[in-house]
Amino acid sequence: MLLKVVETVSKRSNSWESFRSVILARAQRYAAIQERLIASDASCPTVGRSLAYRFGAFHLLALMALRKQLPEGVKPEQVRAALTAVIHRMIEAPGTFDRQDWLTVGFCGHQPSLGESYISTGSLYLCSVGLLPLGLPKADPFWSGASQPWTAQKIWSGQNIPADHAI
Repeated sequence: MLLKVVETVSKRSNSWESFRSVILARAQRYAAIQERLIASDASCPTVGRSLAYRFGAFHLLALMALRKQLPEGVKPEQVRAALTAVIHRMIEAPGTFDRQDWLTVGFCGHQPSLGESYISTGSLYLCSVGLLPLGLPKADPFWSGASQPWTAQKIWSGQNIPADHAI
């Protein structure tokens, strides 16, 4: 969301313009990290607050795919494959939905103890920010390209890929 803030404010204040490239570079680096956090089995780290937002944790990765600003070496087709796998793993877990088909509190199924005091049924739908690439046209490589393995799958299958580097 910082990307949108700096883009909006820099239109009114030139002093913010110098931040845009730095913030974009950091966003791209974090998108690369998020893609690498998706394990070969479509699991991901379960740390931090707001785990009940499920795949909404990948908001930035999804946003960078939507904006066509993925970091170098991260292909839209591998992001689609990784995000799809994570979403399936979370959504298909038993207990994810109640009898009326509303999301339940949890990360992978119904896990009410993961719900912080600020979590409500409505806030669970922040997972939808992980679906931002749905805004891309069907002809976009994100959708039209052949599925590609994501970084963890490449590494765990023995592929020789470039080393990860900080900015």
